[in-house]
Amino acid sequence: MAQSKVKVAVQKFGNFLSSMVMPNIGAFIAWGLITALFIPDGFFPNESLASLVGPMVTYLLPLLIGYTGGKLIHDQRGGVVGSIATMGVIVGAPDTPMFLGAMVVGPLAAFLIKRFDKMIEGKIRSGFEMLVNNFSAGIIGGALAVLAFLGIGPAVQSFTQVLVVGVDWLLDMGLLPLTSLLIEPAKILFLNNAINHGVLTPIGLEQVQNAGRSVLFLLEANPGPGLGVLLAFMIFGKGMARQSASGASIIHFFGGIHEIYFPYVLMKPMLLVSVILGGMSGVFTLVLLGGGLGAPASPGSIIAITAVTPPNGMVYFANYAAIFVATAVSFIISAIVLKTGKQVDEDMDEATKKMEQMKGKKSSVSSQFTSNDLQVDQVNKIVFACDAGMGSSAMGASLLRKKVKEAGLDVMVTNTAISNIPADAEIVITQEELTPRAQNKVPNAYHISVDNFLSSAEYDKLIANLQSGTANDQSESDKFGQEPTNEENNDMLLEENIFVNQEFKTKEEAIRFAGAVLVEAGYVEESYVDAMIEREEMTSTYMGNNVAIPHGTEEAKKAVIKSGFTVIQVPNGVDFNGEETKLIFGIAGKDGTHLEILSSIAVICSEQANVDRMIQAKSVKELKALIKSK
Repeated sequence: MAQSKVKVAVQKFGNFLSSMVMPNIGAFIAWGLITALFIPDGFFPNESLASLVGPMVTYLLPLLIGYTGGKLIHDQRGGVVGSIATMGVIVGAPDTPMFLGAMVVGPLAAFLIKRFDKMIEGKIRSGFEMLVNNFSAGIIGGALAVLAFLGIGPAVQSFTQVLVVGVDWLLDMGLLPLTSLLIEPAKILFLNNAINHGVLTPIGLEQVQNAGRSVLFLLEANPGPGLGVLLAFMIFGKGMARQSASGASIIHFFGGIHEIYFPYVLMKPMLLVSVILGGMSGVFTLVLLGGGLGAPASPGSIIAITAVTPPNGMVYFANYAAIFVATAVSFIISAIVLKTGKQVDEDMDEATKKMEQMKGKKSSVSSQFTSNDLQVDQVNKIVFACDAGMGSSAMGASLLRKKVKEAGLDVMVTNTAISNIPADAEIVITQEELTPRAQNKVPNAYHISVDNFLSSAEYDKLIANLQSGTANDQSESDKFGQEPTNEENNDMLLEENIFVNQEFKTKEEAIRFAGAVLVEAGYVEESYVDAMIEREEMTSTYMGNNVAIPHGTEEAKKAVIKSGFTVIQVPNGVDFNGEETKLIFGIAGKDGTHLEILSSIAVICSEQANVDRMIQAKSVKELKALIKSK
């Protein structure tokens, strides 16, 4: 158990390091291409264009890393403060590209501003929020920039120089191939990006400044060891493993997705010897022939490797030779393992599940081997999605969150607009009409379609499935969208915005009435009313149990002045696409401040008996009391 927690902690830390670099790989490649093309030894030497090289590596790349690291901790605000602090380490150590420095001060600055924001939360007088936010970011960011200039920058510069000296020593002693003993098994444990982008990339870029290329960029990115394993399975494998190996080899070699070969190794752990020796032989070839890259190759595709190889015939030969040798050695050893081992019909499905358990989340390439079945022991995040992300999805998320909590499960439940569904969502729940859009957005997630967000049987089925597996550990501080408290959650439920005994001929008439109330109350601009009609034309906002929650489109959020509600009782009902609606909750949501009361409404409306009582309420006070009672 303790080892498992350590592994998870190491993976999370490694993923965090790589997450600062991975989103910015395009910028690294752009810098590498400009370097390869326009420096004096490039394909098309151009002194003017070559002047881009220095500023990009000195300023642009570290600032991007610092911003991304800060944004991971505290969103946009953290990214801005992280960038300010990163400027301090850049100027404080101008002779060293501050990639490691940015990876330190970016998240640190964001963490401090996040702690400050938490400390003053709820203590700022209305109307002074922007003033406090802007000046606190400026003061904290400026102070950290000075600290980084005076201390962190020089310290990181010294540490980087020590690392470079260590790598040079390994090269001089001929020991660099031994790094494969660590790198290749670590890839199977999903520390590949952490090693490649968290450690090797910053040191490699330092070497590029002096030598024009670095062998470190190919220590992890060399596709040869994995390709050798896949080729061996194509010839000597059995069952699904043999059938899928050819497709996997194309994805691996040309697409650069190395994790696609991990299940093959996990089926026969002796194949670790193949990838280790393949990796060592590839590194030895690189060192012997003088290979290397001018920038990180990510993903580790032969196409990306070719693109960032310096324009030198011998370097091209060295890099290709290293890939060929690594492939050949890995293939030969893999063939021996497969031919001499126990001949069984390898279970790719089980191997892929094992890989995903080690990874701690669903693999982006698991669909190559397995069906899109729900793996309940890997679920960390469930996302409800609708068009705007503030109405039906919020109510559905509230209901399921309550069920998840009652079941004692540690699973995050949140809601968002379809256009903003996070890539790491394992389960996505949408209305039936919206499911195709959600599948296009996150094709690797498990998708659930519902026709009634308030009382869908799918919720209970999902809870039963989750309970049958083992939920992943997740600290309370890491969860989003926790069950909202009732404290002050009815401030937006004003009696003047509640109407009883209303009658409407059409749903459009009802929606326009609700929109007019929101406009009159100062919650939205007039354009929001038309957006409510437009939203209804996309998919009905009928939720089930005689309840509808009309609201604007995602684009109409800019027309929302502040969050607000209107409640309209229609005892005789009004038709919403063939569904009789007797309670209408008109919604305007801004910055999530409406979600607490919306959650309460979702809970009370999930039971038809509660809805019936609200429909039968004789006065505004009685209706409001029924809503507040939950």
